[in-house]
Amino acid sequence: MAAYDEAELYEDEGPSKSRRKRDAEELKDLGVQLVALPAADLARLPLPEKLRDAVELARRITAHGGAARQRQLIGKLLRHTDLTEIRAAIELQLIDQRIAAREFHRLETWRNRLVEEGEPAIAALLATETALDATRLRSLVDTARHEAALGRPPAASRELFRWLRSTLAANGTRP
Repeated sequence: MAAYDEAELYEDEGPSKSRRKRDAEELKDLGVQLVALPAADLARLPLPEKLRDAVELARRITAHGGAARQRQLIGKLLRHTDLTEIRAAIELQLIDQRIAAREFHRLETWRNRLVEEGEPAIAALLATETALDATRLRSLVDTARHEAALGRPPAASRELFRWLRSTLAANGTRP
């Protein structure tokens, strides 16, 4: 029996099979993310032409088997692509989406508060946003409150939301 040096026994043979499978699954998931992105967001990503074509083709494939094969191809193409820029761009897009969702919810909260509370909420909003047209705000809130009291569809409430969004965006402020 030959004596083995412990260092020889545990030489680095590269990533394990499990590690390679996890990496492949991660690339496949990234490929699914790319296929699911809206066209405008996809166009802004720094993708190689071959990968971009494969992603666009995957969007058009409706057959289950064909779509699965196309996702595999996208994963293979991603293995040979520098992913740092792509991942950074996707992360920036996700951050932008989160910010937009947060702003939307903030505006919804103000709108709901204005309709429910009336004048106290108007005073609070005007105290934080001095550039708002108080007369227009009061008119929209009164209409939305009246509409809610009668149980009508919330058309005036939607109009109030749109006005808040456009006015606060024009002023460059966040409620």
